[in-house]
Amino acid sequence: MISLLINNPFLLLFLVAAIGYLLGRVQIGGVSLGVAAVLFVGLAFGALDPNLKLPDIVYLLGLVLFVYTIGLSSGPGFFASLQRKGLRDNLLVLGVLLFATALTVAAHAVIGTSAPITAGMFAGSLTNTPALASIIEQLKRSAGDGPSDALLAEPVVGYSVTYPMGVLGMILAIYLLQRLWRVDYAAEARSSPELSLGVENLVSRTVRVTRPEMDGRNLGELMRTNRWDVVFSRLQHEGHVTIAISDAYLRLNDLVNVIGAPEEVERVVASLGEPAPEPLELDRHTLDFRRVFVSNPEVVGKRLRDLDLPHTQGAIITRVRRGDVDILPHGDTMLELGDRVRVVTRRENLDNISKYFGDSYRRLSEIDVVSLGLGMTMGLLVGMIPFPLPGGGTFTLGFAGGPLIVALILGWLERSGSIVWSLPYSANLTLRQVGLTLFLAGVGLRSGYSFVRTLVEGGGLAIFVAGALVTAAAALALLVVGHRLLKIPMGLCIGLLAGMQTQPAVLAFAAEQTRNDMPNIGYATVYPLATIAKIILAQALVIWLR
Repeated sequence: MISLLINNPFLLLFLVAAIGYLLGRVQIGGVSLGVAAVLFVGLAFGALDPNLKLPDIVYLLGLVLFVYTIGLSSGPGFFASLQRKGLRDNLLVLGVLLFATALTVAAHAVIGTSAPITAGMFAGSLTNTPALASIIEQLKRSAGDGPSDALLAEPVVGYSVTYPMGVLGMILAIYLLQRLWRVDYAAEARSSPELSLGVENLVSRTVRVTRPEMDGRNLGELMRTNRWDVVFSRLQHEGHVTIAISDAYLRLNDLVNVIGAPEEVERVVASLGEPAPEPLELDRHTLDFRRVFVSNPEVVGKRLRDLDLPHTQGAIITRVRRGDVDILPHGDTMLELGDRVRVVTRRENLDNISKYFGDSYRRLSEIDVVSLGLGMTMGLLVGMIPFPLPGGGTFTLGFAGGPLIVALILGWLERSGSIVWSLPYSANLTLRQVGLTLFLAGVGLRSGYSFVRTLVEGGGLAIFVAGALVTAAAALALLVVGHRLLKIPMGLCIGLLAGMQTQPAVLAFAAEQTRNDMPNIGYATVYPLATIAKIILAQALVIWLR
C-alpha cells in the first residue's frame, strides 16, 4: 500500500484530503478542526515513510492560490483597518515576536542547542518557511568555503520538530481561550460595522410621518444630520408611490419604507412618527422588487454613488447579499461579482434592471483567467525582489508574501480600466479551499517523517518542548493582551494570531470558529510585517548565538 501511494502522488493527495475533511467534521466539545485536519492526516501519513510526499509544485501552487484569494477578498478591509487601528495591531504582533525571540534565546541557554538548531526552532515554533530558508542562506553566506551538509541540516531539524506543535499549539490556544472567555463571535460581528461584515438580518418597516417638525424636511439632509444607518426605499405621498431618493421631501401623513438593522430602524421610526399598519412593499402594482445577480463587469468596482441608480436607472438597491450575509448599501459600497442585490423599481423596468446588472449565474461560474493570471504573475514577481538586510544579505517575500501583498492592493482597487481584479465570491471560496487543501496536505506529508524521527532520536524531545513553550507563550501573550487588555474583538484577534504565525491552517481553524471574515482581515493586516520580521529575527539569531 505504501509503495502504491509513493508511486501515485495524486492518489496520496486525494486520500489525505478525503480523510482530513472527514475527520475535520468530527466535533469535540462543539468544536471541529475543519480543513485544518488535512495537515494532521498528512503528518500521520508522512511519518510512515520518508518518500511519502507530494511534488513541491503541489505545495507551492496551493500556497499561492490560498494567499492570493485571501488577499483579494481582504484588500478593502485591510486598507480600511490601516486607517484606523492597523498600526496598533502590527505593533502588538511585533512586540509578541520580539517576546518569542527572547524566549528562544532563553531556551538556547537552557538546553544548549547550537545556533542553527535554535534559529530553526524559532522558525518552526512560529511556522515560517521563508524564515527557515533565510537561515540556510545566512549559513551559506557565513560559512566561507561552503557549509557542510550536516550544518545545513541543523536548522531543518529544529524546524521540523517544532513545526507541528507550532500549528497545533495555536489551535489549542484559540479553542481553550474562546471557551474560557465564552466568546460570542456572532455578537462581535454585529457590533463591528466598521469591518464591513454585514448583519445577520435586515428588517423593513413602513412609518407614517406624524411629527410636525419633519414636515418639509429633506431625506438626504435628515440622513446626514441624524447619522441614520438605514436605506429609504419607497415614499408614498397622497396615494402616489415613488422610490425614496435622497432629494425627496417629507410631508405630514406620508408613508416611507425604512430598511436596516432592527435597532437603527426603530430609532428612525421614533424620529419620524409611528409605524404604519400596512407595509408599503405589499403593494407591488407600481413599484416592485427583484433579487438580481451582479455579473456585469461594468458595474463592478464602482461606488453606488457614482452609478447614481435612482437618476440613471430609476431604481434603488435596498440590500446586497454577499455570501451568507446581507450588507446595507451606502454611497461608498462597491459591488462585487457574485453579489445578489435587491432592487426596487417600477414593474415595467425590472427586465431592464436585470440586464443592467447581468443576472447571469453561468457567467459567475467562469473565472477571468486574464485578471487572475496577471495578478498572480505580478505577485510572484514581487515575491522574487531581493530586499537588503542590515549588516549585509538580502531577503525576499517569496511565494506567500509577494502574491498576498499584490492581491491586497488589487482587491482594494477592485478594477483597473476594463480589468476587474476581484473574483466572484463563490469562485474565490472554491479556489481558496483548493489551495489550502493542497498546501496543508503538502506540508503535512513533507514534515511527518522528520518530525517523528527527530523526536525519537536523542535531543528531539528537549527541542520539541522548548518550541512548544515558545508557541504557547506567544499565543497566550497575543490573545490576552489583544483581547483582554486592548479590547480587540476575539474574531479579529485570532486572525492576528494566524497572521503573526503566517499559518493558513490556524486561519482555517479561526474562520471555522467565527464563520465570518474577521479572521481574514486580521490575518491580512499583519501578515506582511510578520513575515518580514520573522525572516530578519531568524537570521539575527544565527548571528547573535554563534
